[in-house]
Amino acid sequence: MAPETLISGRVFNLQRFSTKDGPGIRTTVFLKGCNLNCCWCHNPESIDARFELKYVQPNCIYCGECAAICPESAIAVDQNSWVLNESRCTLCGDCVRACRNGALGLWGKDYHPKELVDILLKDRDYYVDSGGGVTFSGGEPLLQASFLTACMVLLKEAGIHIAIDSALNVKWNIIKKVLSLTDLLLVDVKGVNPVSHLENTSVNPELIHANIDRLKGLKDGPAIHVRIPLVRGLNDDSDQLPLLVDLLSNWPALERVELLPYHNLGAEKSKQLVSCNSQDSYQAPSEELIRKFETTLEKAALPVMKLLP
Repeated sequence: MAPETLISGRVFNLQRFSTKDGPGIRTTVFLKGCNLNCCWCHNPESIDARFELKYVQPNCIYCGECAAICPESAIAVDQNSWVLNESRCTLCGDCVRACRNGALGLWGKDYHPKELVDILLKDRDYYVDSGGGVTFSGGEPLLQASFLTACMVLLKEAGIHIAIDSALNVKWNIIKKVLSLTDLLLVDVKGVNPVSHLENTSVNPELIHANIDRLKGLKDGPAIHVRIPLVRGLNDDSDQLPLLVDLLSNWPALERVELLPYHNLGAEKSKQLVSCNSQDSYQAPSEELIRKFETTLEKAALPVMKLLP
């Protein structure tokens, strides 16, 4: 049995024809599981590494077939309500298969590396013609390092450009193992203030910043794009700008710093997760404040650009 058939990884989305996760036309592979818990996350279904049940309320006709087929009696339905007892649900998927109207689904699908790469290579001509490739995102793709590495090896054998989108909240030896296979590293910086970073992501940024310092010291390595999400009242404090400039300066491989004002694409998905806090109250910072971030980084000779929500 080939080694790659012994490894599996969990993916929650394959986004074809992506143009925002690296150069050219790409497929972005979203791996499930993250060791940050950003309150504004635009992929809230990525945080838990386990399968998760999706409930799309507008599609529900309250027919009760899901409740009737559930072997654990975890679902209760009446004429205008659908309720899941999460402590009883085993995520067997019977209710999803019984749902005729697309109100129920499962987030997460397991793949073997070759199985996934065979799917990705169906778009090889688009990658080659556009200078694109494949981007591994999440969640945190480096949490599935064995699966990720196996996929990257197969893609490299096929001559495909590879990008990784990571918050770098993993041990350095994990990052080091994939660097030789990585053409572009998209580094997500959620903030630089340790107190607010902990409040917003449930994680102290010490390990992240240490890994950035290690990357800055490499003589050879992938190109770097830094991505900074900005959310009003959470991580847009202009007092952190000197710390941000210090963190990103003197980084020879840094090609671009992207400012990403908050968008509400995750708000609807958060409503579809049975256990997820609402994101309805989050907003992008003011244009004035975003411009202050831009000008400060530009004055520090950092290659900054703002991406539209």
